Amino acid sequence: MKLHFPSMPVGLWNDPDGSKYHNAYFNEFAGGWAHGDYGELTRHGGVIIHGRADAVLNPGDVRIGTAEIYRQVEKVEEVLESIAVGQEWEDDTRIVLFVQLRDGVTLNDQLIRKIIQTIRSNTTPRHVPAKVLQVTDIPRTISGKIVELPVREVIHNRPVKNTDAQANPDALDQFRNRQELFS
Repeated sequence: MKLHFPSMPVGLWNDPDGSKYHNAYFNEFAGGWAHGDYGELTRHGGVIIHGRADAVLNPGDVRIGTAEIYRQVEKVEEVLESIAVGQEWEDDTRIVLFVQLRDGVTLNDQLIRKIIQTIRSNTTPRHVPAKVLQVTDIPRTISGKIVELPVREVIHNRPVKNTDAQANPDALDQFRNRQELFS
């Protein structure tokens, strides 16, 4: 079956030789395109997109989409935006939630409890982050989407690929070597 992807990009800005484009979409499978989403081919030739492959957390071998967490955190009025990543920890993965708070708000124990209670009440105990940490900026692509994979790479002290696709790559600096992630 030949598949056509009408939403496949044809190139990237500021990439005159096409190398960034190739590295972003064609390095994973020889001769094939990898968009970065989990998808399912239907028997009618369609594709159901289930979500970003890099946005799936796996604590205790339970698959959790980050959107499930974000929907709950959006209910907490003190939080402007958040980003959740999986941190390899003690032979498992733990969820770390970084929050950007509204002006004048500081993360304290009371606010952490409020965030955790909101998540726990509306999802499952597996969705509850092990750590909630404050940041002043959330890294995004040039098109404005938050980027979880670079944050995950930074907290594991691994190199980040394709920072050219980020609107604010300097935002990653505040995720590096966070002492709170060592305990």
